[in-house]
Amino acid sequence: MKELSFSVLALLVLQSLLGLGSTGRNFRLMKQKVFQYREIQSFKEVYYRRKLHLHEAAVTETGPVEGYIKQPLDHFNRRNNATYNQRYWINEEYWQRPHGPVFLFIGGESSLSHFAVMVGEHVELAQKHGALLVALEHRYYGGSINPDGLLLDNLRFLSSQQALADLASFHLFVTQKYNLTSENTWICFGGSYPGSLSAWFRLKFPHLVYAAVASSAPVRAELNFIGYNKVVSQSISDPVVGGSVKCKEAIVEAFLMVDHMLQAGNISQLEKDFSSCESLKGSDDYMEFVSNLADLFMGVVQYNMEIPGNDISKLCSIMTDEKLGTSYDRLMVINQKNMERMALICVNNSHEKALEDLKRTDLSLVGVGERQWYFQTCTEFGYYQTCEDKSCPFSQLMTLKSQVDLCSQVFGIPADSVQTSVQFTNEYYGADHPKSSRIIFVNGNIDPWHALSVLKNQSHSELAIFINGTAHCANMGSPKPTDLPSLKKAREEIAVHVGKWLKTAKLNIVGK
Repeated sequence: MKELSFSVLALLVLQSLLGLGSTGRNFRLMKQKVFQYREIQSFKEVYYRRKLHLHEAAVTETGPVEGYIKQPLDHFNRRNNATYNQRYWINEEYWQRPHGPVFLFIGGESSLSHFAVMVGEHVELAQKHGALLVALEHRYYGGSINPDGLLLDNLRFLSSQQALADLASFHLFVTQKYNLTSENTWICFGGSYPGSLSAWFRLKFPHLVYAAVASSAPVRAELNFIGYNKVVSQSISDPVVGGSVKCKEAIVEAFLMVDHMLQAGNISQLEKDFSSCESLKGSDDYMEFVSNLADLFMGVVQYNMEIPGNDISKLCSIMTDEKLGTSYDRLMVINQKNMERMALICVNNSHEKALEDLKRTDLSLVGVGERQWYFQTCTEFGYYQTCEDKSCPFSQLMTLKSQVDLCSQVFGIPADSVQTSVQFTNEYYGADHPKSSRIIFVNGNIDPWHALSVLKNQSHSELAIFINGTAHCANMGSPKPTDLPSLKKAREEIAVHVGKWLKTAKLNIVGK
């Protein structure tokens, strides 16, 4: 096992920075910014922990092993001999050989790094229980993709079903590599889409994984996800996180003014006020424009407190500051501050450019895979965040049609087939009533994705934890002194259940 060097970690952080080079919609840029920040924070945590160990004259900390497993491109057609190399990491640092448990961290719609088995809630639990830590990057994301993987004909092998089969194959690989037996209890962990995969791996392969923690897992596919912006509206009104009714009203008023200016044809003023890179040329660009403005709020709510100063409290302090002028003026300030944060000289509102970005087939081995993920929304999940409901505080130009049409324009997938795919996904997995066992669904009430997750106990062993005041996947990070009491309590509850699972599994083995 190679020693973890400072230079290796620095290279990983540099790679994550390189993933921010492309431009696009504000939400995508914010996702990339959060991805970058998480990598940097993980680097700092590992580096300072290592310095502490060296200061205490502890045993030199060693890093995880990176490797690749050759996987079938199509698990369900063995006549297809095509393969791809899937990236994984293994960390033996805390493992109590030979019977210690195995904690599997599941990757999703972005690249993974060594930090997947080095920091986080699952790593804290692994240290406590002497677990072997393993992580698998999702097919078609990061480095787990063939050079021609993004070509339209090859994207058909990207699905959650294939991803679960990858996990089963990886389970066999790890089992053989370490001569594991039934005494090595497997527990899987994931957040967001990987949170769904975590629950589904337990559901579909209960003989392989004993239990699962599914954080912020949108297990119910939904074509028109109007619930997303309902939660956003509630969150920006919530005083617990610095929101207020006054804040929501100011946002609603600002977007009504924007819509009125669009309808009145005052386009050049909007382009100037919000630093559009190009002229707005019709309804498609108008939709991109208002979506970019809505992203400034949707992204902050979803990733509340992830990046210092980029949170609901700060956002609402601006939107309620009458010294800044009208609500429209305050929206301009929000846009300008976001541009400064993202180092943008203008905002790209071109629908044609958005299409070009989604059609690109050249690979980016780090960051979020936008083309791949949009393909999965078209073929499995929907999840389109619209503003066609009266509770939405943004522009009603954000329609379902404008988003589903991309499936046809980019991938040639008919709009009417997307709904059929969403229905199949729910039939296949059971939506938010999966009828499994030994799964914990963890959600925060600020996170818009909780609307598609499991929020109430389904049985004595299919449990739900709902955290007041937290956003997307908040429980998955390592503990910090600034954590809310509700978050600390949730982590303690998760730890108790993990301990019980491992104890029960051991008693079952002894009883055989």
